[in-house]
Amino acid sequence: MTNASAYPDWIYDDSPIPDPMGYGERAVQFLRRLRHPNSDAPRRAFQLAPFQERIVRRIYGPRHTNGRRIVQNVFLLVPRGNRKTSLAAALALLHTIGPEHVPAGQVIFAAADREQAGIGFREAANVIREDKRLIAATRIYDAFNSAKQIVFNPAKVTLRAISSDGGAAHGLTPTFTLIDEIHIWKGRDLWEALRSGAAKVDDSLTVIATTAGRGAETLAAEQYEYARRVALGEISNPAYLPILFAADSDEDWQDEDVWHRVNPGLPHGFPSLQGMRALAKEAEHRPADRHAFLQFNLNVWQANSRDPLFDMATYDHRTFDLNLAEMEGLPCYLGVDMSISGDLTAIVAAWRHDDGQITIYPWFFVPGEDLKGRSDRDGLPYEVWRDEGLINVIPGPIIDPTMVEDTIRELCATYDVEEIAFDPHLARATMQRLYDDGLPTVEFRQTPLNMGVAAGDLERTVNGELIRHSGHAALRQHFDSVVASRNQTTGLTRMHKSKKTDRIDGAIASAMAVSRACAGETNKSQYSGVFAEIFTF
Repeated sequence: MTNASAYPDWIYDDSPIPDPMGYGERAVQFLRRLRHPNSDAPRRAFQLAPFQERIVRRIYGPRHTNGRRIVQNVFLLVPRGNRKTSLAAALALLHTIGPEHVPAGQVIFAAADREQAGIGFREAANVIREDKRLIAATRIYDAFNSAKQIVFNPAKVTLRAISSDGGAAHGLTPTFTLIDEIHIWKGRDLWEALRSGAAKVDDSLTVIATTAGRGAETLAAEQYEYARRVALGEISNPAYLPILFAADSDEDWQDEDVWHRVNPGLPHGFPSLQGMRALAKEAEHRPADRHAFLQFNLNVWQANSRDPLFDMATYDHRTFDLNLAEMEGLPCYLGVDMSISGDLTAIVAAWRHDDGQITIYPWFFVPGEDLKGRSDRDGLPYEVWRDEGLINVIPGPIIDPTMVEDTIRELCATYDVEEIAFDPHLARATMQRLYDDGLPTVEFRQTPLNMGVAAGDLERTVNGELIRHSGHAALRQHFDSVVASRNQTTGLTRMHKSKKTDRIDGAIASAMAVSRACAGETNKSQYSGVFAEIFTF
């Protein structure tokens, strides 16, 4: 497994954790003397699970000869329900009222928004309120809609909750910073302000405590990738401690052994095993729920920044040895997504079967100039696909539309093509020439309404196991790169790229073709007259 060596085995292997000055033991004993309102231990004592104790000892035990902590930064990636907020709040109190406090020190809870920042703050405040001695030694400011702050009177240490506005954080010199749920942070201002402030303090500690996120080009993804590389040994940085509880993307997400491995609290009753079973059951036939389960309960970092539209396991299951000659008698609908240079041009044919199933097959066109560079930029094997006959490489820097037109004419001569659907944005001249040849060209503007309906038709066809295809590698990659945003008001779905270098042209053309195939006999009545209103033939 790719993540095997990144897993924190040291938490379970009973290996010795250096503690030459006893600071790791001191931290553990302090935390155990705290009280927690939800604790079922005698006197509501704060409970450190064994895995949490190992984490505390690993952060605070190892020291330089001058007594400074070796660990300066922690990336704690743990699924929901494993009490990371409780642990983070306890660590913050260790630096506010505990033996790690620095006179006049600043302890910061930082989150994407005020509500999220308040969660950790309230956890710390509630721990203090469980002990009369701590109440007497502190002042808690947590009035509704006001700044949240705890002051430790004897040493003038402050614990503050902040969010969003990076400008307001400039000038801080935090001795301890909790970066909460970094995967939902927007922008970098707050992060950069806190990091520059922490650099002013000799022994500052920053803890990023988060579940897995989405996207490949975000602040969170950047920090996760760095932590992963340190965990794998690709980067040597003793001051950086990665603690990554995450399943590998190719592991069986329904295997409860995997759940236990990546949810360290499960043996201790948190999160709820029955609750996870219920979520997993619901996710069996709901792709969006499955990806949420992978992200939040198994900590699989989702490269897509939004929900995937297609269940690729179902898509793959619908692979057949296609004989396109057998499609000649079936109603055929072409979807065409044109381009000039940056993207690919895609033609996708959709044949409608009598039993409601739809067979699709693509023809791709790619500019041939600097094909190797295009492969490197997109991360796709264009040269291999060219050699395997999966794409048509057009000489030069742009795609000559006449070559696309010739392919469409050949398809119309071979199959019973009832419609050729185009977005007219880049295709007006092509549409005019094909129309002049008597071919059934129709306009399919890629508006939110049109494409929302088309995306819904394609999603239902794929996830409903009505699709048939050949396993074409380039088309599969385009389907796998589609992510969705859903309008809660209209119910329409919008198809997006996962990242800017992804290609989804084949999926867009498929949506157009499949949607027209689903509409069937209504096509002609719906589109008759459309061209007469737009073009003069």
